[in-house]
Amino acid sequence: MNELSRREFLKLAAMTAVASAAGCATPAPAQPTAASQPTAAAPAAPAAPAVTAKPLITDVKEWHKSVCRFCGTGCGVELGVTDGQLVALRGDAKHPTTKGLVCAKALFLPKVVYSNDRLLKPQIRKDGKLVDATWDEAMKLVADKFADAIKTSGANSVAYYGSGQALAEESYLANRLFKGGIGTNNVEGNPRLCMASAVGGYVTTFGKDEPMGSYDDLDHAMVFFLVGSNTAEAHPVIFDRILERKSKNKDVKVILVDPRKNPVRRITDVYLDPIAGYDMWLYHAMAYTIIKENLHSPSFMDKHVLFRKVDVEGKTVDVTFDDYKTFLEDYAPDKVAAKCGVPAEKIIEAAKLFAKGPTMSLWTMGLNQRIVGVWSNNQMHNLHLLTGQIGKPGATPFSLTGQPNACGGVRDPGALAHILPYGRAVDNADHRKQIETLWGAKPGTIQATPGLFTVDMFKALGENKLKAILILTTNPGQSMPNLTVVRDALGKPRDGKPFVVVIDAFPTRTTELADVVLPAAMWSEKEGVFGMSERRYQFLPKIIKAPGEARSDFDILLDFAAKLEERGVVPSGYISSKFKTPEEVWSEMMEASRGTAYDFTGMTRARLKAERGVRWPVLEASHPGTSRRFVKGDDPLLDKGPFADDKLANGELKIYTGPKNRAVIWLRPAKGPAEPTDADYPYILTTGRILEHWHTATMTMKVTELRRAQPEAYVEIHPQDATKLGIKSGDMVKITSRRGNSTVKARVIDTPRPGMVFVPFHWYDEQSLINRVVVDAVDAASRQPEFKVSAVKLSKA
Repeated sequence: MNELSRREFLKLAAMTAVASAAGCATPAPAQPTAASQPTAAAPAAPAAPAVTAKPLITDVKEWHKSVCRFCGTGCGVELGVTDGQLVALRGDAKHPTTKGLVCAKALFLPKVVYSNDRLLKPQIRKDGKLVDATWDEAMKLVADKFADAIKTSGANSVAYYGSGQALAEESYLANRLFKGGIGTNNVEGNPRLCMASAVGGYVTTFGKDEPMGSYDDLDHAMVFFLVGSNTAEAHPVIFDRILERKSKNKDVKVILVDPRKNPVRRITDVYLDPIAGYDMWLYHAMAYTIIKENLHSPSFMDKHVLFRKVDVEGKTVDVTFDDYKTFLEDYAPDKVAAKCGVPAEKIIEAAKLFAKGPTMSLWTMGLNQRIVGVWSNNQMHNLHLLTGQIGKPGATPFSLTGQPNACGGVRDPGALAHILPYGRAVDNADHRKQIETLWGAKPGTIQATPGLFTVDMFKALGENKLKAILILTTNPGQSMPNLTVVRDALGKPRDGKPFVVVIDAFPTRTTELADVVLPAAMWSEKEGVFGMSERRYQFLPKIIKAPGEARSDFDILLDFAAKLEERGVVPSGYISSKFKTPEEVWSEMMEASRGTAYDFTGMTRARLKAERGVRWPVLEASHPGTSRRFVKGDDPLLDKGPFADDKLANGELKIYTGPKNRAVIWLRPAKGPAEPTDADYPYILTTGRILEHWHTATMTMKVTELRRAQPEAYVEIHPQDATKLGIKSGDMVKITSRRGNSTVKARVIDTPRPGMVFVPFHWYDEQSLINRVVVDAVDAASRQPEFKVSAVKLSKA
């Protein structure tokens, strides 16, 4: 194949919607022979081999309904199988919300499955090197190390770090094992790095997590407010839906808020480019304008809104609408324009358009990965509540999710250090009792205080306060901020170094640091449930066998639990006597949801297998699922259980999860980044994703077409800054912060603001590990790191 340029790849991406909807398929190579699949120790840095060249199979014998493995859009796909091999993927035209669309990355997933560097055997570290081992040898070592740590140093000496890519049953099982079996709340996952602030925003504004709208709103919105979201590259199918809506109605408008001119800029009607880290002033100025122009909705607020702030003593107090107006006086557009970097007239234009609506706000990491992430999420909700842009078609705040199961696998079932399944909290005695009863755990087993949050968890590893950690389906050795500290914590030889176990399908920058590596079955080789951004849970079938000796994460966790029971650190039978299959765990998950705001007791396994996902709440098998929460109408919540309200008429709203059945408009003072620029570090670094690759590129770098389209890391530098520094496109640039440095190739382009540089975080070669540079300051409420704003200096390498 000739090298595929990015322009050609973008054309391919644009054609994907047409091809997938038409039922076209991308064939995969035949599975390599066992001889061609290496089982040697993991390399010092994972290679990016081309997919093994084999004849392509185009004769598909059977198609299976499934879900894409990449982002949280949750695209329905169909997988083509011939003679036990996965040979093709196409969009599922019958899927109710993605409607046959998939992005270009998805079409290459069959090649990822058959990559020739899949992990095939367990490995243990001997004499400093990872070598092949049997499953019995590896699992005995893992269980012995964890049991010894628990017996000698207590339950809080061990930890679990999971993933928004694990299946829901896997995350739930791990959470159950560690919190209710071992008795530690040291349960975290990579959604802490991406969605924790969105969770904090929903919970503090509405009382519970997850959006109240759905993808249905894409077909009704007249204004799309995209904030810190490169939707065109990170969520291409959502972007295609916006394009379709805009093409059918010339009055549809798009507002983009981003300090970098990402590809969404091409369809934008109003573009706001705040200085990175100073956008809180912008959102307050929009709220000020809406009130000043009398574009707010007093009747909506009178029925559905409370106003609150945190006083000087740190107490939450109720205030009035007049107090809110007074608070906003300091944020008039002409007062904040210089601070946020956006002209006053642009702020006013955006505010008026937002209020006109119906407006659907969409955001991701640009808002979340900040030390003010929760507050900024509150501001998105404030704008909707202020204008009554909520609970009606096309009007909703909606956070987009970066991983396929961050919602349904981690957020909802409570697989983080401070929460329990389905809206419960570890610091609530009643909630702990409910879950201990359900799990059959001894009363008092679940601790009353949160465990270690992600950044603190890896710091504790480095300080030898944790003695053992299990890492499942994620790559913190590349993805964490202030990465040198994390890599030293995981792998630096020292007395008392913690024991590190990694479950994964591929060699990564984390497996190379592990003491034990366990080979995992991946998507299409195991069954389970993914939950995506619009509260839709979807079933993924097992359609092919895993290669070599790889096992599903679920079976590995069952084995681990049984061995801990044998060693007396988990009660006998706590896991082993209750579960043998993911379906049995799903049944308990349904029961855990009963009576909560997440209730999906009508979402049986059989129903999920038959249908293309169901959106919760869904309280009985005959209920179609819920398009919009809090609203009674054509797609109503059942008038029973926790949602009963016979007084509501169709179309009426009740914030049934909020305080006093109301949502909260918060008075949050504007706050800048943790690390502002100065004379020594005069540039702002922000990181993000691009179209061709996904997260740490463990999968996408396996595909020749994707790698050739974007083969190496780069830094975008504004021409003004490049001229000042004497840097030209193609020069190697050293990016240095107070934590470390990275060297990548310059791309002189006017997409970032002057004074700002942008680097995609996908590349894992040593000199391109940009997270060595990134600050690890966290939001005080959500504990999510501020990946988006780090102070750096630049020089030619």
